[in-house]
Amino acid sequence: MTEQAYQLISIILYMAAMLFIGWYAFKRTSNLTDYMLGGRSLGPAVTALSAGASDMSGWLLMGLPGAIYLNGMVEAWVAIGLTIGAYLNWLLVAPRLRMYTQVSNNSITIPSFLENRLKDTSRLLRVASGIIILVFFTFYVSSGMVAGGKFFQSSFGLDYHTGLLIVSAVVIAYTLFGGFLAVSYTDFVQGLIMFLALILVPSAGIFMTGGFAATADSIRQVDPALFNFSSGIGLLGIISSLAWGLGYFGQPHIIVRFMAIKSVKETKSARRIGIGWMLLSLIGAIATALVGIAYFQQNAAELADPETVFIVLGQLFFHPLIAGIMLAAVLAAVMSTISSQLIVTSSALIEDLYKAVFKSNASDRQYVFLGRAAVMIVAVVAVILAWPNKESVLKLVSFAWAGFGGAFGPVILLSLYWRKITPQGALCGMVAGAITVGIWGSFKFLSNSLYEIVPGFITCLIVTYIVSLATYRKNAEIEREYDETIKLLGEER
Repeated sequence: MTEQAYQLISIILYMAAMLFIGWYAFKRTSNLTDYMLGGRSLGPAVTALSAGASDMSGWLLMGLPGAIYLNGMVEAWVAIGLTIGAYLNWLLVAPRLRMYTQVSNNSITIPSFLENRLKDTSRLLRVASGIIILVFFTFYVSSGMVAGGKFFQSSFGLDYHTGLLIVSAVVIAYTLFGGFLAVSYTDFVQGLIMFLALILVPSAGIFMTGGFAATADSIRQVDPALFNFSSGIGLLGIISSLAWGLGYFGQPHIIVRFMAIKSVKETKSARRIGIGWMLLSLIGAIATALVGIAYFQQNAAELADPETVFIVLGQLFFHPLIAGIMLAAVLAAVMSTISSQLIVTSSALIEDLYKAVFKSNASDRQYVFLGRAAVMIVAVVAVILAWPNKESVLKLVSFAWAGFGGAFGPVILLSLYWRKITPQGALCGMVAGAITVGIWGSFKFLSNSLYEIVPGFITCLIVTYIVSLATYRKNAEIEREYDETIKLLGEER
């Protein structure tokens, strides 16, 4: 049996497992809340790993190792910023958002929470936030599909477009039928696979390159600056990299997990599991790139595409069947994020745009059908965007990440911690943040000097604060819900 045949067996088994989980979740999905939020039934481990897996995407196994391989440890500032941001997100947002969404009319999406929390009767806030989700997530889903196409191209020599269609078909199938539960359960399994692979590849690599000292010597022979955290980067560059952490507060596909956990009490356990998984996975990704530099230096070989360093090392170091599991880890990273984004985009289209615009009173079964149709529509558009294969995975992800962080981050934080935020303030802040990110990111001389999330986040925060102060009117219902949330949080803790 050939190497590729062994690897293909692993990939087929992995994909079959994902489809089985999708079928299992389909059997447990009976209404719109189940489809969009899993009936608020997730345990801490599933919540933590599904949030982590949906967060990291192909960036963890392709984008980050590729950047470290090319530029060295200076690229690790992004990982540091993300770790800090993720921890603060679990600490500050998770408990309050879980409780507040339940108190405020049992909201099941971020736009519906903002509308219910701020008692916005115009529906403008809900529609605007739904549109922002739709636009930026289409780019985000597209980035995952690009990664999937690259994966099959580099691993099996398949045509990029064939790989793109295979990944798209499988992830659409289990997301379409199983909804949020399928996405969360598959993300949990995918998170475990990613974690295992990111421990095994660099561990084997250290052995293959002669131990820590020999590996470090080989890296220095390539370029001593690869170990330098400040090589070729100024203060603005470090701020830009650390600012990736700001994005967490506004990522709908991540914070929706906080809304779905069983109780506030379990957010502490989930935080510990999630941050532990994240730290070890990021260290593994960085170590993989460094080992790759040493290995190819020692063997006088070149790597055609730095973003495939994890894939190539897995194939070189392990038996083809185990290498297939390494390959499945890349697919896991890619597919977990695509599926999470598809389900959130679907909920934005149906729960936040269709219901708001048409004020429909359809049955739950009809809404679930429409949700599945929305998944298909968004997926098809994302495939079309990914078809040319012109953008790098990291570039597409960074733009979408900044869009959500700049548009939603400050609004989410203020809605949870400030009584006086108003619908007008939130709406103006979101739009201002999204436009700032869009304009800043469109000009290379601006985005190359400072990551667009920084001006987007600051603009949204300032505009939301100023407009809210100017339009604030005390509302008894808002005050009651805010006080009830604080009270229930204290009781649960």
